[in-house]
Amino acid sequence: MWAKFLCLLAALYIAAAGAWILSAGVVRDTSGVELLNAACDPTRELWRDVNDTFVKSYYEKHQVRLAIRQSHGGSGSQARAVAEGLPADVITLALWIDTDVVRKAGLLDSGWENRFPNRSLPYVSTIVFVVRKGNPKGIRDWADLARDDVSVITPNPKTSGNGKWSFLGLWGSVVWRGGTEDQAREYVRGVYQRTPVLDAAARGATMTFAQKGLGDVHLTWENEAHLEVQEAGGALEIVYPTRPGDPLPLSVLAEPHVAIVDKNVDRKGTRAVAEAYLQFLYTEPAQELIAKHFHRPTNPRVFARHRDRFPDGDFRRATSLVESGKWDDVQKRFFAEGGEFDQLYARKK
Repeated sequence: MWAKFLCLLAALYIAAAGAWILSAGVVRDTSGVELLNAACDPTRELWRDVNDTFVKSYYEKHQVRLAIRQSHGGSGSQARAVAEGLPADVITLALWIDTDVVRKAGLLDSGWENRFPNRSLPYVSTIVFVVRKGNPKGIRDWADLARDDVSVITPNPKTSGNGKWSFLGLWGSVVWRGGTEDQAREYVRGVYQRTPVLDAAARGATMTFAQKGLGDVHLTWENEAHLEVQEAGGALEIVYPTRPGDPLPLSVLAEPHVAIVDKNVDRKGTRAVAEAYLQFLYTEPAQELIAKHFHRPTNPRVFARHRDRFPDGDFRRATSLVESGKWDDVQKRFFAEGGEFDQLYARKK
């Protein structure tokens, strides 16, 4: 069932991309270059500002007119769409697993993770809780999500990067504090038992919680939480999951890598522009925009200037959840067909 559903999603993404036209050569001042950025769902506002700034900067330096088109959706769905034909020049997906899907399709060269600074991570993030104003259910920590009176909103890990990070945060909240694998399994199963709907992507889950009014707590990216609260006009608030007696919130370290789609840029002749685009993300102007949108910039100077926006936390790498410490094993264990998520969700009822 999942396989047919995911194939349909990929086909829809490819169809929606339409025909992308790229000039055979670059003519200064009269014709230009077009890039397609296939991005994960909750980065729409970030890329709008980054793209506008980069396009202006690139023209000033090279007198070349540049257009950057965006494709947004659940990170897993985006990865499959690119692997099956969406002609993205760059991918800015939610996590290593999804980016590597494109490599396995033969479109990324090996070693893509080390192509740009900080393991191709211009920013990082984490998973936080959004609750109703005043936090009427008193939700403070991961353990509160196991209560029978708490309904949880989180997107589908099969299609959404937010969904994967939330699943890993749920599982990790048990084992990182010394719990057993069986305890983690039972806890996570109980949470999904109280999840009324699994949206395909992060923004859909935001709408379900904030606009449709479903659920008591929403598990989401830190940046998406801030946007959600701002747009709710005082009806929502953010909680960083913290256990009484612990000095710091505990959550997962979300690592959304960026990458050039090698086969596509070589075919389209856009490699130089695509490289400049992703390198721009590490400049201070772009890092400032990243911080403005509540993503955690990886430039230490910029991060220090915006320190008050980003609470300290005990943010753990998801690869610590498997003995090998490898993302391939995270994927195989938790999200592959028949993995932990499939088994737990099948037992939901």
